[in-house]
Amino acid sequence: MNRKIKFSEGEYYHIYNRGIEKRIIFQDRDDYRRFVFLLNMANSKEPLNVRGFKKIHQGLAFANHQGQTLVNIGAWCLMPNHFHLLVGEKIDGGISIFVQKLLTAYSMYFNKKYERKGSLFEGRFQAQHANTDNYLKYLYSYIHLNPVKLIQSDWKEKGIEDIKKTREFLKNYEYSSYLDYLDCEREEKNILGKENFPEYFKTKEDFENNLSDWLKFDPNIININF
Repeated sequence: MNRKIKFSEGEYYHIYNRGIEKRIIFQDRDDYRRFVFLLNMANSKEPLNVRGFKKIHQGLAFANHQGQTLVNIGAWCLMPNHFHLLVGEKIDGGISIFVQKLLTAYSMYFNKKYERKGSLFEGRFQAQHANTDNYLKYLYSYIHLNPVKLIQSDWKEKGIEDIKKTREFLKNYEYSSYLDYLDCEREEKNILGKENFPEYFKTKEDFENNLSDWLKFDPNIININF
């Protein structure tokens, strides 16, 4: 089945997928770290070879990224049963090759670790074209605020109950690029290619202020669909 959208060089896309039957795909910290490791290593025109990486060492993983990258990554977030990516098509077919390498490698790792067989993800990955400036900027909030559901599942319907607590939670949630937009020093920042996206956030304060607007939204006035 052909996609409804065609990936075009220089354009941006929201890529996402979840575990088959909504199953948990990240069961412990090592699972999250393996996927993050693969976000970096799969983004290369070179063949993906993870043999020998029995224990993931973040510094080693990022230091050994080789070859021309397939996509530009602007944001990412991992949740227990799904993931979100904001990517730009860098070369013809780059997104499809990158995601196939990423999900195949992670599925092989997961199935071997948990002694299972079969598909891990729910069909082919989903994609939405960020075809307007407003929608592209909105995706930074959409992606980075996903983890809020882990501490307040009804925040979209009722609004944030404790903004200070929510901010602290996000600043301690390591499985997204949120911290990289706050200029935190960590290896994962090398996953991003911020320079290949519009400069919406010239400073970390700009980024925080943009998310603050969503954290303070009134559900009686604005209906959001995160």
